[in-house]
Amino acid sequence: MTTTDFTTTLLVNQSPEEVFDALKNVRGWWSGLHSEIFEGESEKLGDEFSFFAGDGAHYTKQKLVELVPNKKIAWLVTDSKLTFAQNQTEWTGTKLCFEIFAEGDATKIVFTHVGLVPGFECYHACAPAWTQYIQERLLNWINTATASKTMSTAQ
Repeated sequence: MTTTDFTTTLLVNQSPEEVFDALKNVRGWWSGLHSEIFEGESEKLGDEFSFFAGDGAHYTKQKLVELVPNKKIAWLVTDSKLTFAQNQTEWTGTKLCFEIFAEGDATKIVFTHVGLVPGFECYHACAPAWTQYIQERLLNWINTATASKTMSTAQ
């Protein structure tokens, strides 16, 4: 069976544990621009956080619903407001899932926005945005966060 949920994959040179720790620090990679605000916590099961972007054009609230150390993290979108879409709550009830797999000396991250499908009005704006967040921001965050740990351990 073929899924139409938005998915993107990233391969990094860090361990699954390092990737897992980096993913849990949502503030570090998801909110980085001056027009983006992160509020709440994202470390423990049941934690909730909100993300605001584009001067109020995009708002989502997530709850951490799955946390399998070094293997999986999933957030349920409990509220959303996408002002650029006619159905501003399209994301509500969808899930943001990160699956982590060891692949030799590397780690593969599979991100799936379960429920974000081509039939959604926001799909053509959201899919490229997710690609940028995962392929650029998350990659940079993982590389930076693990490099910082390595440098502080060496001192």
